[in-house]
Amino acid sequence: MASNTYTVKGMTCDHCVGSVTAEVTKIPGITDISVDVAAGRLTVDSDGPISDDAITEAVEEAGYEVVVPA
Repeated sequence: MASNTYTVKGMTCDHCVGSVTAEVTKIPGITDISVDVAAGRLTVDSDGPISDDAITEAVEEAGYEVVVPA
């Protein structure tokens, strides 16, 4: 099992959580998702490695941005 946490920019409410969750759950292998709106964090658990690009694309499809550390 793998777990990764991402910083997501632009989330402000429960609707945001629903949108991000709906898109990220479409990625094969995802087993659990936790979104903390106040902290702007998305934690994804999976049964194997999931590419950061797949997560980024799903979050962008939901209308938000994954913040990539410099």
